[in-house]
Amino acid sequence: MAKPRVQFICQNCGSVHQRWAGKCDACGEWNTLVEEGTSGGIGSGPASARNARKGRAVVLTTLSGEIEDAPRIVSGIGELDRATGGGFVRGSALLVGGDPGIGKSTLLTQAAAALASRGHRIVYVSGEEAVAQIRLRAQRLGVADTSVELAAETNVEDILATIADGKRPDLVILDSIQTLWTDLADSAPGTVTQVRAAAQAMIRYAKSTGAAIVLVGHVTKEGQIAGPRVVEHMVDGVLYFEGEGGHHYRILRTVKNRFGPTDEIGVFEMSDKGLREVANPSELFLGERHAKSPGAAVFAGMEGTRPVLVEIQALVAPSSLGTPRRAVVGWDGARLSMVLAVLEAHCGVRFSQHDVYLNVAGGYRISEPAADLAVASALVSSLTGIALPADCVYFGEISLSGAIRPVAHAQQRLKEAEKLGFGSAVLPLASSKGSEEITGGIGAGAFRPTELADLVARIAGTRRSRAQEDE
Repeated sequence: MAKPRVQFICQNCGSVHQRWAGKCDACGEWNTLVEEGTSGGIGSGPASARNARKGRAVVLTTLSGEIEDAPRIVSGIGELDRATGGGFVRGSALLVGGDPGIGKSTLLTQAAAALASRGHRIVYVSGEEAVAQIRLRAQRLGVADTSVELAAETNVEDILATIADGKRPDLVILDSIQTLWTDLADSAPGTVTQVRAAAQAMIRYAKSTGAAIVLVGHVTKEGQIAGPRVVEHMVDGVLYFEGEGGHHYRILRTVKNRFGPTDEIGVFEMSDKGLREVANPSELFLGERHAKSPGAAVFAGMEGTRPVLVEIQALVAPSSLGTPRRAVVGWDGARLSMVLAVLEAHCGVRFSQHDVYLNVAGGYRISEPAADLAVASALVSSLTGIALPADCVYFGEISLSGAIRPVAHAQQRLKEAEKLGFGSAVLPLASSKGSEEITGGIGAGAFRPTELADLVARIAGTRRSRAQEDE
């Protein structure tokens, strides 16, 4: 019998250490090394080398040839199908992560019921809840009469034996991957070894049978999926279910998809009857707006192929501190520092004696640099006390030289703004390379500055024109 040996595995990155240390040498995290024993039978030395089978030759082919589109299972939930690229792909593995209580189980229960109502065999396996708890949720959602098959089990071998009985399932949902354990690993459930082995076994089943697998993953305090990042590399797609606790909307964001785009989002609204699709998220994020309030600018953004309009709010207040505050919610703090530096260096707008607070309304998060122009407009508006036009949208990237750079999909952004009743726009002068020219609509008479200083002068000129009208 092989002598068991002890290893210390980092729970953050999965690297293996022969002895314990307070800090992982690979990822630099502290107190993440956990002792895990190995049986010594797999890859443990000469004995395993003697017992290893001889490999078989595989068929090599060329790059040219017929291509068959991967068949998909359409759920009928439009926002979910949008985020997955058109539905679940047979034989694929999908990882869904999100904060506790955000609605992952609710979303998957509704998806399972929708697929079961279309005649598909759906198996829902929970390692955290009892069958009675899942039934209570299904009754609350109004989907208790569907043919979804339930089980409460955590052993991988038992799960595989169960779903292998009868007709092959079209979709298997495992909630969650951190609770599964396999006999092939000796460590406790939730450790790196168990999570990796369990995920590998389920993915192997999906590839060999053609059934789609959905794995639910916990997230850490930083918002990343807990466990080794190797699990994210093993699966075909990774979805994050996001949302702020004080808001009733939820966003299903795609960060990896081998069968579709990686920048799509699905927007849902949480209610007492479950998750409801939001067909027009721009109206949700804009909400109630005050037309005469300074420091507010509407940004026309893009999420994949979908334009989204969101309000950016800025507050610039005099500071009594030696180092003024810089607080950001929903945007990159380093990007805000860059915009402030450009305003001071090239436009003569001083923020060194002011606190700056920036917020994206509705709890929405913006990642694209096209929001630079809207942020700068909101900052100047708040500092000068001049309200921006309520029917105007802003988008454009600001360079360190103060120039306004073009962004992609300008025509789609303007069409969405025009559809929601906006009558003017501020956007870059030049169109991005390869994009269509802006014709007609609010884009024809839009203000298109080449330098950020031109926009600042236009906003400041509004005060002078108003003062002349008062005289």
